[in-house]
Formats: sequence, C-alpha cells, structure tokens
Amino acid sequence: MIPFTFTRHNQTPRTILILISIYVALVALLVLFDAAWWLVGLLALSTLPALWDVVHGTRAGMTLDHDRIKWFSGNREGEIPLADIDHIRFDTRWDFSVRVSVALTSGKRIRLPDESTPPHNELEVTLQKAGFRVERHHFTVF
Repeated sequence: MIPFTFTRHNQTPRTILILISIYVALVALLVLFDAAWWLVGLLALSTLPALWDVVHGTRAGMTLDHDRIKWFSGNREGEIPLADIDHIRFDTRWDFSVRVSVALTSGKRIRLPDESTPPHNELEVTLQKAGFRVERHHFTVF
C-alpha cells in the first residue's frame, strides 16, 4: 500500500477574501443602513473561528500508511491502528456534506474531523485500494 497524505491549510487566499467580504458587508450595514451595532457585532462573532485559523495559520489533515490512520486539526490529533478497523462509513447528510466514521472491531465508532478529511470521493477510492470495506449511507440522521 502506498502511503496517502492530505493536508489542508486554513490560511488560504480564498478564506481571507471571504472574511474581508464579510467584514465589508458588516461595515456597510453599519454605515449605509444604520444597523444596530450590537446586531452587527453578533453577526461578526460567527467569523471568529475562521479568523483565528487565518491568524494562527492552522492546518488539518490525515495520513494513511501501512499500519495506521492518523489525523490532526489544529491542536487535536488522533490515530487508529489499521488492525483495529472493521470498516469505514461515509454518511451523506441532509445538507449534502459527507461525514466519515471509522468503525472499530470493538463496535465503537470514531468520527473523523471534517476539516481533516480529504474530498470524500478521493478518500473512498484510496481506502478501497488499501483494502478497507467502505460503506455509503445517504441522508441519514445519525
């Protein structure tokens, strides 16, 4: 099996452009439409996690090698030995996002952080080539 590595940098030009656009829109609400400052401040709170990631240059990603799956996101990280994995489950949610869970032989399920996983099609092909049983579940609630 060829090792697979995926890394996502959160300090991208796209993220910076989106944050700038949001802040310009919020200032426009204040200046042009005389919006309440507390309401604009409340809206700005939702951008703080993205701003934190851009300022600190956080990264997220995962590695699949011959003996384990390892992932990281900011300060969080985890790993699972391949021998403990029963199958990998891909759940398509109602918002069309795909969540990835690792089902262990013990019956426990571990959900991989969304920001650590590569595009689901690429990950599914890689896992199948590595010999894992991959299950797809569409539009589940759990």
